[in-house]
Amino acid sequence: GKMFLPQVVKSARVMKQSVAHLIPFIEDEKDANSQAKGKILMATVKGDVHDIGKNIVGVVLQCNNFEVIDLGVMVPCDQILAKAKEHNVNIIGLSGLITPSLDEMVHVAKEMERLDIDIPLMIGGATTSKAHTAVKIEPQREKAAVVYVADASRSVNIASNLLNPEQRKTLQAKLNDEYEKIRVRNANRGNRTKTLPYNTAVENAFQQDWQDYTPPTPQFTGTKVFDNYPIEELVDRIDWTPFFIAWELAGKYPKILKDDVVGEQATQLFNDAQAMLKTIIEEKWLTARAVIGFWPAHRSGSDDIQLNNNDGEQLALLHHLRQQTDKANDQPNYCLADYVAPENSQQDYVGGFVVTAGIGMDDKVAEFEANNDDYNAILLKVIADRLAEAFAERMHERVRKEFWGYSSDESLSNEELIKEKYAGIRPAPGYPACPDHTEKGTLFELLDAEAATGVKLTEHYAMFPTAAVSGWYFSHPDSRYFAIGKIQKDQVENYAQRKGMSLEEAERWLSPNLAYDPS
Repeated sequence: GKMFLPQVVKSARVMKQSVAHLIPFIEDEKDANSQAKGKILMATVKGDVHDIGKNIVGVVLQCNNFEVIDLGVMVPCDQILAKAKEHNVNIIGLSGLITPSLDEMVHVAKEMERLDIDIPLMIGGATTSKAHTAVKIEPQREKAAVVYVADASRSVNIASNLLNPEQRKTLQAKLNDEYEKIRVRNANRGNRTKTLPYNTAVENAFQQDWQDYTPPTPQFTGTKVFDNYPIEELVDRIDWTPFFIAWELAGKYPKILKDDVVGEQATQLFNDAQAMLKTIIEEKWLTARAVIGFWPAHRSGSDDIQLNNNDGEQLALLHHLRQQTDKANDQPNYCLADYVAPENSQQDYVGGFVVTAGIGMDDKVAEFEANNDDYNAILLKVIADRLAEAFAERMHERVRKEFWGYSSDESLSNEELIKEKYAGIRPAPGYPACPDHTEKGTLFELLDAEAATGVKLTEHYAMFPTAAVSGWYFSHPDSRYFAIGKIQKDQVENYAQRKGMSLEEAERWLSPNLAYDPS
């Protein structure tokens, strides 16, 4: 608890490189007393490709004499359990970023119980939470503990407790009490969430007088590809605050550099990032690619958007959800379709994009890892993520000022851009305003994104390379970011029918948004 995470990971580099030199001697002299504290198997679950947090946890555990077996990303349940048995591990750690990963973790827990595998589970990742662990995962298991790990710094203490029989009992009793309180609180909160019938929410939609508003016309329709985009153009668009969050340093940039507690470490980390950025540009470690597109569009029904070609023939139907919360002060129940002109009114358009700054990253990361240099491997991944977000910011800026041109005189600072002071929005499928990840498939088809950028979708609609961003462009001056929040079964049934999928499948993809228990 006396070192910050960047220091720990740097220390790990020295440790690992030293150990690599000593291993031949250690193996010769090994005896029964020279064992690791315990074996921990870690994996990013099936369909998910994000592993920065998992890598950091692995490094921290190795620094504390745990043997870590990292299976990597997109690991199916049967492989996780087979490898756990093969290596006779003491703990399994599951990681994931996208919302479908939550269901996959539940599936792994169920399979462990069914197969009588009594190994404790550690759960971590951006979309995971103590509440989800308590409500969805822990009830699947009777034979062993399920522990939510909020951040890397807590992993050592949790792992140590799980390996000590007495401490494990104490931890288990504490967790049982905590989880039960969370389940009760969660059930009560669900009962308190006041929602409107779906039809009433539709009637309370955001209203626009389409006769008094003329939507802007983009410079082109169809798609435009940007290959080998200059990375130096993206540097000034980086939002550095999430960079420090990834390293578990709390505070907003640039104030964090002067912080009394973390300022010195934040400054060292920032300087390392600046040096690596310079090398990335000079030695062309990364390639940035993008594809954007615009299509004639109109609202279809209340909550869908139809995209057409220039001849008026349908190209795709975008399915959206509507807020169902009963709001005060006559606030509307928003849906993204509200921002597009209805059929037979004005000619409107919708745009889309996929950008990546991650081409070439994996080869360079592998190089660092082969040299036992976790610090630079993780640093590169986090910088690539920041560059991808900066690329999305830069392309949206060019869309507003050039390609769609509805804000040609815009002059905003990077701070103002980060605070979303611009006109129009770029919501991403899988995120609060359009939480269904499957809509990403339609976006990728429209843009032919894989051919244009090299970015692929996994079976759970995660993007690979991970340093990638995708989303829609809306130009309406009153468009705003919002969260769909909790929705009821009447809307999910309607949505499933519109998408041509079963209710069960729709509930699975929308599970974090459900205001009811499908079971």
